[in-house]
Amino acid sequence: MTDQPTPPAQVAHVLTEALPYIRRFHGRTIVVKYGGNAMTETALKESFARDVVLMKLVGFNPVIVHGGGPQIGKLLERIGKETEFIEGMRVTDSETMDVVEMVLGGLVNKEIVSLINRHGGRAVGLTGKDGGFIHARKLHIQRPTEAEREPEIIDIGHVGEVAGIDPALVSLLDGEDFIPVVAPIGVGDDGHTYNINADLVAGRLAETLQAEKLILMTNTPGILDATGQLLTGLDATDVERLIADGTIAGGMLPKVRCALEAVAGGVNAATIVDGRVEHAVLLELFTDSGVGTLIHGPGGAAAHPPA
Repeated sequence: MTDQPTPPAQVAHVLTEALPYIRRFHGRTIVVKYGGNAMTETALKESFARDVVLMKLVGFNPVIVHGGGPQIGKLLERIGKETEFIEGMRVTDSETMDVVEMVLGGLVNKEIVSLINRHGGRAVGLTGKDGGFIHARKLHIQRPTEAEREPEIIDIGHVGEVAGIDPALVSLLDGEDFIPVVAPIGVGDDGHTYNINADLVAGRLAETLQAEKLILMTNTPGILDATGQLLTGLDATDVERLIADGTIAGGMLPKVRCALEAVAGGVNAATIVDGRVEHAVLLELFTDSGVGTLIHGPGGAAAHPPA
């Protein structure tokens, strides 16, 4: 059976719905944190690459920040290197950091670059070490101890947090119609290389670039209420209430905190989208309904209205 052609009226509706968003985001920076199933399933990888290329062609400035935890884990397992996690963070000694840098800055980054270029884009792969544009500092984990005692400080190796970002290199690439693809690796004042959470890098990069929008791709529909229904438009007050009552918990908390910090730092809106949906980025940017949970500032809109 062959697919039936889309009725012309439906095609026209899709195009007219997209037009206000193309106008609104033209010339604006959109930072996308790329991860989850969208990085591992062939159809989703292809649709993501086409989305990014189309964004650039209609005048947006997409900047991609990617993760790669599962790929790192597989290679460590293959070489017989045991992985230890403390408070959800991978303990990263020097040998593990070599693997992290090879996977994130090499294998994963270059695969994404190649995929975007194959679909007609001009992607350039970067790590935060290129031009020293991601400044990192060592991250220590604080673990609570018995009452009236100082918290335990745990050294987890070459794991860092963002100390600062120099936007010059990314801005230069954007201005020359390239698409930056960033691996979340930074360099410290001590000259050491640090692995940084990709959500945190994406959020800080969006703030630094004063992006119009931050998109965080996940393997969930977005933020769900107590009945399992998707919440589409939230502000900081809504989010803090949902955290306090336990609606937002577990692995969603870091992403939500990242989104809140980005919006507080000047990003117009941050959206947690379902990366398991084909063309999730285009659906989020070009349709009234979007495909996730939008978090906006005090003056922002509650959902996805046209400009």
